[in-house]
Amino acid sequence: MGCATLVVLAYAGPAAADIPDGWSDPKPVPVLHFLLLFVGIPALITLGILAAIYLPSVARGDSVAPAGAKATDLWLGGRRDSVKELESADHDSGTGGTGGAGGTW
Repeated sequence: MGCATLVVLAYAGPAAADIPDGWSDPKPVPVLHFLLLFVGIPALITLGILAAIYLPSVARGDSVAPAGAKATDLWLGGRRDSVKELESADHDSGTGGTGGAGGTW
């Protein structure tokens, strides 16, 4: 592990050298320019691709849900205000009605 660290540090030494005399010394890039170039342009490209995919289907009125699935209500066990449950609540016998647990003494 120590040898690998020394080799990496030895190869990194030339990277810390000064700019050669014949080369230009460019000005630092402003942060706003950096953000526009490396964040803004990819974001615009992504939004363009998404618009090209979704806008035609939305204009036709198609579903944009995965696999064209329609959103429907899914209530496990059924609705609590259904007629059968209301009927079974009116019975006092305990075992009659439309089902459910019941018992008498």
